[in-house]
Amino acid sequence: MLGDIGGTNARFAVLMGPGEPILFLPRTLTAQTSDPVVAIRTALKGYAGVAPRSAIIAVATRVDRPVIRLTNADWTIDAQSIGTALGLERVVLVNDYTPVAASATVLDAARGDLAPLGYGGRPGEGARLVLGPGTGFGAAALVPVEDRFAILATEAGHVEFGPVTDEEMALWPHLERVGGRITAEVVLSGPGLFRLARALAAHRGVDFTFKVPNDILTAAREGDVLATEVLDFFGRWLGRFAGDLALTFEASGGVFIGGGIAPRMVDILQKGGFRGAFDRKAPHDNWARNVPAFVITNPEPALEGLSALVTHPERFIYHAQGWRA
Repeated sequence: MLGDIGGTNARFAVLMGPGEPILFLPRTLTAQTSDPVVAIRTALKGYAGVAPRSAIIAVATRVDRPVIRLTNADWTIDAQSIGTALGLERVVLVNDYTPVAASATVLDAARGDLAPLGYGGRPGEGARLVLGPGTGFGAAALVPVEDRFAILATEAGHVEFGPVTDEEMALWPHLERVGGRITAEVVLSGPGLFRLARALAAHRGVDFTFKVPNDILTAAREGDVLATEVLDFFGRWLGRFAGDLALTFEASGGVFIGGGIAPRMVDILQKGGFRGAFDRKAPHDNWARNVPAFVITNPEPALEGLSALVTHPERFIYHAQGWRA
């Protein structure tokens, strides 16, 4: 069984064996389900095939022990409890962006899995970076080591994020702090989109009428001035941070943006300030301009990546925690 548990959605699938097609199961909402065992049992209700014998589950938090709590949801993920409840032989836990990194080896632009941002070259042979704004902000690097790939999961979303222009300096006092900090995740996420809109409304002295982050995306499509400006800021900041991380990991092989937000605003990222901010990396502007960047448009990159990890375990080196019966 393959699992992808985030702050908003819990997605599951069954892989019968190496090379077999992935059987996707219905997703469940994390906030509407009491715990992961209930979510898995709910997903399996309509499944009539052979019962899974093992599970690999990607979790949206730091995976440093076999019992962990989600960062943005009230769930505890306990590998042993899941294995015992479901009669599994083995349960493996990985960071949620570990399989997204692995998916960068199997996703294909020609198949419609990727949408280019600016320079439309193909992914290269160097290190690759995956990142994504969603309920939180995930990031990982895929680094070639001889004939394998080392996957480096990170908590890059929790590093400080600061203003650059005079306009951003004026906006900054209006931004909500989380834990006393403004990090990349505080502004580059679903909740971050909402914080940015509220701050910009206060800065402009206009009414703030949005109820949920999705309202901002909808309003921008309808021509709302504030919502349009919010998405412009968001796209430029995402480009800036993605370019910074690309420099950090020397990601000449490409940058791949997933998460729940970017696939819904591909045209805005393609036409807006994303690429300019990504490339503005003096003294390394020329290097940055040659790094291909994409939005992951495949709806299930984590499950695709988990399938790659278990189908070709010899190709990947990555950190995991788990339990075996």
